[in-house]
Amino acid sequence: MRKAASNSRRADTTRCIIMGAAGRDFHNFNVVFRDNPACRVVAFTAAQIPGIASRRYPSFLAGPQYPEGIPIYPEEELEALVRRHKVDYVYFSYSDVPHVEVMHTASRVLAAGASFALLGPKHTMLQSSCPVISVCAVRTGAGKSPVSQWIARWLRERGHRTAVLRHPMPYGDLERQAVQRFATPADLVTAEATIEEREEYEPYVRMGITVYAGVDYARVLAQAEAEAEVILWDGGNNDFPFIRPDLHIVVVDPHRAGHETTYHPGETNLRMADAYLISKVDSASWEQVAQVQKAIRQVNPAPQSYWRLCPWLWTARSA
Repeated sequence: MRKAASNSRRADTTRCIIMGAAGRDFHNFNVVFRDNPACRVVAFTAAQIPGIASRRYPSFLAGPQYPEGIPIYPEEELEALVRRHKVDYVYFSYSDVPHVEVMHTASRVLAAGASFALLGPKHTMLQSSCPVISVCAVRTGAGKSPVSQWIARWLRERGHRTAVLRHPMPYGDLERQAVQRFATPADLVTAEATIEEREEYEPYVRMGITVYAGVDYARVLAQAEAEAEVILWDGGNNDFPFIRPDLHIVVVDPHRAGHETTYHPGETNLRMADAYLISKVDSASWEQVAQVQKAIRQVNPAPQSYWRLCPWLWTARSA
């Protein structure tokens, strides 16, 4: 049985900080660092989400190498933390950030003496035993939720047992929110869901579709797979999926033409897209639509047809 790692530094241990916003950061830790004795995560830093700093990632989720959990500090303390803990790597793990801001952050890390890194799909996407459709976007507010809800309804009407996995919003008790399942309005009440969570979850619940979310997405996915035959990843905050998709749909907002290639990781989503959807065309100008179409062709000129990537869905559609 593996012994809990000591807080003292071993010569072969890489010391890391994960920068986040109570979502991607926790997922990256769980799948890459939690069971890796060669790395020691000394801290998370928090941005975007009020009230998350000055808490701890609990030992229940952090695993046996972290019996005291992991402290979460305000991002403003980043440089001091790098120097104090003699950090080797800082991993940037949150989304909807301008490219230039990502590089300003990298410069802060480099100037403090550490290396700056990003973790990509190969190391962070979980593999599902079910077919997976993901709906993501190049920016928050692009109009992704109506698309996700339409697909969920379409699948349900054709008899597919569908589970929705939502991008995390763990703003409360992290241990209690490790795995969340919302099948009825009462589940939302029991979980003390926030207004933001209700806004995202209730449309599916009203359709009779169960929504899963939480902190530990390996466990979240396992529970969803036990109850469904199709997984729909409803992405948030323009992040790329935690689950490897068979069909990756990306929504582009013409009202913010130019943002599709200037935000992280929205551009990553666009470059990975199997299919894209330009939203809000009824209120955007033709010039704006043409601008985003041109940008899409430049970075992803030939997304494959979805029926070639996902033949089970094409069969259902044809029927």
